[in-house]
Order: sequence, then structure tokens, then C-alpha cells
Amino acid sequence: MKVLLSRRRFAALAAALLVAAAPLTAHAALPDPVRFGIAIESGDVRAARNWLDQGLPPDYLADRIGTGLMIAAWEGNIEMMELFLSRGANVNRANQNGEQALLLAAWHGHVDAVRWLLDRGAQINRPGLAWSALHYAVFAGHQEVAELLLARGADVNARSTNGSSVLMMAVREGRDKLAMHLLDRGADPSIRNDWGEDAFVWAMRNGHVKLARALGTPERIAAAARAPDSFGAPTRSHAVPTRIDDLLKEMRIAEAEGRLTPELQLAYLNAVRELRRASVSVTVEAAPPRDEPPRVLEIRARRGSPGQESATLIYDGGRAQDATVPASRPPAEQQVVEPRIPRGLVQ
Repeated sequence: MKVLLSRRRFAALAAALLVAAAPLTAHAALPDPVRFGIAIESGDVRAARNWLDQGLPPDYLADRIGTGLMIAAWEGNIEMMELFLSRGANVNRANQNGEQALLLAAWHGHVDAVRWLLDRGAQINRPGLAWSALHYAVFAGHQEVAELLLARGADVNARSTNGSSVLMMAVREGRDKLAMHLLDRGADPSIRNDWGEDAFVWAMRNGHVKLARALGTPERIAAAARAPDSFGAPTRSHAVPTRIDDLLKEMRIAEAEGRLTPELQLAYLNAVRELRRASVSVTVEAAPPRDEPPRVLEIRARRGSPGQESATLIYDGGRAQDATVPASRPPAEQQVVEPRIPRGLVQ
């Protein structure tokens, strides 16, 4: 009887040791941020589920965009969103740029993903000065998403980190229909940002005469007509060659798979350097207009620091990767910020 009891105790002890050791073994198989990000962006639900089963934190951050839930929102992948939320992901967590999953889904026009997030507690209005999902939807021209957000209680007069209103975003991009819809919903055209600029100024600066007429008084319009060049240079997105985005994607995959070559790194670096050289002579005024909304918007701004705001735009098909133009009062020449260079590259 004593021998039998001893065996039982030994078995229980062995099982306990195995359970204790399991997280360590599983942890060794977990992905690095690059590998994780590529898998989630590619929609690999099986890999995501396996990693979560092995102990991956539900709010684990990829090398770009943010958590798995944020990436899934970015892609409009509701199945992936459901997986991460079911494992405890925070629907309102923000990435390093202050963006939440709802903003990323709104930026890409994923109306079903936006609705899904709202139904599960996503924060539609943010306290203080902060970029909102409505800002992102309007800037990108997603009418259906904007209407959904407004119907669910989005603040039509929400103000960004530099004080810019949602209406100003619509005016900046010449989105007449959205701008008029915002006005009908109570948007205040008199709101001014940190530079003291309002929607009328942005309409005049960018040559959106129809909107300027809807926003300004007859006296203000008459004064503007006498000095049309007093509003500054137009702010227009300039597309960076597709080659850079293609190389960046190729390098990310190669880096994750451990086959990143010096030749590929050098090709990417040379493409970026060529872009930077070319950008010196390219003004924002000369940049060609785009019919499609950008794929990515990354906006940085600080309260009380006018002139330091920037908006990074990335397009699908002729995409712009890290082509940066200030979101308020741009300089005459476009600024280009070099994207992240993978590990191991010596310039």
C-alpha cells in the first residue's frame, strides 16, 4: 500500500513539473515582432491561435501597426479580431502613435470592422485633444464609415492633437460631400487649430472654392479674392515610387525568414536615397492628386508646438511609404523620412 501511494505521489509530482515547464518550452517557440506582424497581416489565423495557445500575450506588439487586434482591424479581418478579443485583447489599447483599433479600421474604410468594434466597447470619442476615428474616416474619404460613426454618437466637432477639426480634414482633402454632411450634422466652421487656422483658410489654401463659399461670409470671401495667395502653399499628398514599398515588404518577409541579403538591403537603401535626392526639388504644389484614399495615415503632433505636426501617407498601387508632409502649415518643400532599416544593415 505504501509503494502504491508513493507511485501516485511521484506521478503527481512529475505532472506538476511538466505543467511548470510547459510555459518555458512554449515561450521559446513564440514569434519575434516582425514574424508576428507578417503572419497577422497575412491573415494566418492558425499561427495566431497556436501562439496564443502557447502563451503569447493577447496584446503582443508587432514591429509595426500595433497589437494583433489592431493589425486585424487594419486589415478588416473580423475572424482574427474575434480570436484576439476572446483571448483578452484590449479593444481600446493604443499603439505608439496613439492609434486604437477603431481608428485603423476607420482609416481603411472597413465598415463591418468598425461596427464590430463599436459593438464591443471601442471608444468612439476620446477625451481632450486627440485624433478620432471620425477624423481618420473623413480624411480618407470613407463616407459610409463616417456616417456610421456619427450615427453611433461620434463628436462632429472632435479636435485633433493640434486642435484641427474633423471638418478641416474634409476641407483639406476637398471632400465636398463629406464636408457638407458634417455641416448638416452641426460641424462648427469657426473652430481654429493651434495656428489660428480654420476650415475656410484650408479651403482657400487648397483651392476648394465651392467649400470656401459654403464656409465663409461674403465679406471674408471678398477679402480672400483680393489676396488669394495669402493662405500659403497647398497641402497635397505626393506618392513615393512603388519600388520602395515593394522592397520594404520583401525585406520584412526575408528578415522574418532569416534570409535577408546585403544585396536586398542595399537596393532598398539606394531606392530611399534616390527618393530623398529627388524630393529636394519637388514641392507640395507640384505633387499630383490622388483619386484613391491612402492606405495608411500616421499623424504626429504636440499640443502647443505648432509646426511640428506631420502626417505620413501610404498608398495602395503607387503607394507612398513614409512620405511626410506636415498636417498644418507645410513648408514649401516636401520632407521625406527614411523608413526603418532592418537589423544588420551598415550604411
